[in-house]
Amino acid sequence: MKVINFIKEWQQALQNEIFHLKKFGSNKFQVSNGRLLSTEGSYTYYFDTAISIRIPIGSQVRLEWGSMKLSGRVLSSEGKGVMLSLEQSFGDLIPEAQLFHDPWELLDQLIERLDEMKKNKQKRIRVKRLMDPSMPAKHPVEKSKSNVHELVLRSKYNPVTFVWGPPGTGKTYTLARVAANKYFQEKKVLILSHSNQAVDVLINEISTFIKKKDRFREGDVLRYGFNTGEQLVHHEAVTTSQLLQKEDPQLAEEKEMLIEERRKLKQDIARSFSKRDTNQLLELETKIARVLEKIRQKELEFIKDAFIVGTTLAKAAGDSAIYEKEFEIVILDEASMAYVPQVAFAASLGKRVIICGDFKQLPPIASSRDPLVTMWLKEDIFHRAGVVDWVKNGMLHPHLFLLKEQRRMHPDISAFTNQTIYHSLVGDHESVLKSRKRIVDLAPFPGMAAVLLDTSHLGAHCMTEKGSNSRLNLWQVLLSFQLIHESYQAGSKSIGYATPYRAQANLMELILSDLYEQELLAADIIAATVHRFQGSERDVMVFDTVDSEPQTRAGMLLTGKDSERLINVAITRTKGKFIHVSNQSFIRKHVYNRKTIRQLVEHQERNQQTIGTKDIGKWIKDQHPRLQWIHALKLEKVFRDIDSARSSIIISLPEQTFLSAQWKDKLKNRSHSVKLTVFSGEPWAELQPNQLLHESLSFPFIMIDEQLLWLGLPVEAAKGVQPPYIAARLNSEKVCEYFIGQFQARE
Repeated sequence: MKVINFIKEWQQALQNEIFHLKKFGSNKFQVSNGRLLSTEGSYTYYFDTAISIRIPIGSQVRLEWGSMKLSGRVLSSEGKGVMLSLEQSFGDLIPEAQLFHDPWELLDQLIERLDEMKKNKQKRIRVKRLMDPSMPAKHPVEKSKSNVHELVLRSKYNPVTFVWGPPGTGKTYTLARVAANKYFQEKKVLILSHSNQAVDVLINEISTFIKKKDRFREGDVLRYGFNTGEQLVHHEAVTTSQLLQKEDPQLAEEKEMLIEERRKLKQDIARSFSKRDTNQLLELETKIARVLEKIRQKELEFIKDAFIVGTTLAKAAGDSAIYEKEFEIVILDEASMAYVPQVAFAASLGKRVIICGDFKQLPPIASSRDPLVTMWLKEDIFHRAGVVDWVKNGMLHPHLFLLKEQRRMHPDISAFTNQTIYHSLVGDHESVLKSRKRIVDLAPFPGMAAVLLDTSHLGAHCMTEKGSNSRLNLWQVLLSFQLIHESYQAGSKSIGYATPYRAQANLMELILSDLYEQELLAADIIAATVHRFQGSERDVMVFDTVDSEPQTRAGMLLTGKDSERLINVAITRTKGKFIHVSNQSFIRKHVYNRKTIRQLVEHQERNQQTIGTKDIGKWIKDQHPRLQWIHALKLEKVFRDIDSARSSIIISLPEQTFLSAQWKDKLKNRSHSVKLTVFSGEPWAELQPNQLLHESLSFPFIMIDEQLLWLGLPVEAAKGVQPPYIAARLNSEKVCEYFIGQFQARE
């Protein structure tokens, strides 16, 4: 296919994705208390936001209020308040609305860059080599002494080099030293990546290495654009803001003062709203814009003088200071997460390009189901340039360089991914057995690096979240919280909780924010979907697969096209302890044996890594004051809670439940002030409920005063449960509120 045709297809794919985002916008924020500030030129509104939202000034947004929809632009967005300019008036006060912001403007900028490519022959030649890397490899094979040396040679003799960097194989180490090597030869290097964090990590590694060699000159290495900064705080001037501080402290101070003034003004507005304050805020934004323009001129000088510039793909495509420059070599990290047209744009900026990523991890994410979007925005460059076809045939492409020794995971964790996912092309460095022993020896499960915590026959707890249809499983999220708690108590301070489903990740975040507020400040504990973990690592990882009865099939995230990649990311984040929370009997029953999740379960079974329910008493050593695990046949505590109820008891009694006389008496003889609500398909007149909701859930629970939640009780009402019978008692108003919200609107 001719390059010009590639470019046309890419532009069409990007247009189709933009169209989809405009129509079904995905980033949604709740805003409230909107006040009309001014009607000059356009309608300016100020809204409060529940959380701090960062949307770049000038970004296009859409506001929806009831059936009204309006487009507008962001005038200011810092802290818990946002100021918008809208095309029409919604009236003086908007109590509540939804704000949609999608970064489709970034895609628009990419379309413009592709237009420029059409007119530039040299750029088109670079793209052709990327998409059809069939030229012979010219580097001298016999000369290479190390990974770094081989990559230096490859990128010296060949216009395009693909680097396959599986997790923990020293990708950052290798790329940083190659970049430094080019710098020592006074070559201009551009470092690009999909995420700010990855750019920070690479620039940090490069400047540390150059300093070690005593060859660091201020201004030669530059981190350009917004950066998270933590990685780079300890360095002499590397970021544009650090350089500005040194070269023009007055301008830097002016910016800081104005931004601080804006922050205080926003606080005043949030406390007591006034027209005067908001007019002042608009004036401030104008002043800030003027200072930022002066800073921009300084930054252009910094870029001109630097030898190594690091920035994100999005920033590079939207900023002429980058895209109008020529570099000797472009190094693109995390390439497997970037859209193919983004990679082509990156390749067009340099005489040589190194494309580094892992096509066995998650592909780029796009929203539209259009075939061109699927072709060009949902699969990575390694697949689209034909590099992966060679691997499937058992060979490495001549321009693919594999980093094949991992130093992150304990061998008991990497055994599955090395063999099953990387076809035994990747092995362990000898150090990992010793270096991870400290983590492996900690509780829970001391001495075990990989564990399958089997939740089979504990009840039918898997449901879909109202509104999103994402799956959640309250039983497994509570067990997973217990694992996090045991790990933290044993001394682990780096813990990740990953799940395929957003609803489950959000539920764990809710539990952690409520029960673990202090611990979150003291340790690095993150709960998120697997997608958000790509690129990071943790000492301990808990992977919760959620799926179980009463669902009749496993979710697409666990069995679909990208499931191998998702499971690979979940496992390979781990340094020392991987705990897989999974319903083994459900997976054996509903998942085909060639699927990765089934292979993982069977691998863990074969290697005696399974911990069953009968062992729960052995590993739960530390009961959290607000989450207790109790034998479900011991009823004293739950009956005490029922007796202490002040206002309400909500109970779920699935179909064909037979309740003992003890339970019936306890519920019937409740205090007069306590309202009993029963979820059931049957009338239960003998309990004298105040409210009967004709909805039969798949599992029993008891909620008291919308504060205490008992799961696993009454045990007579649980389906498919085998001994030992376990109940969990959670004291959390937040979780009760969320949980009951799943049923209320279904009445």
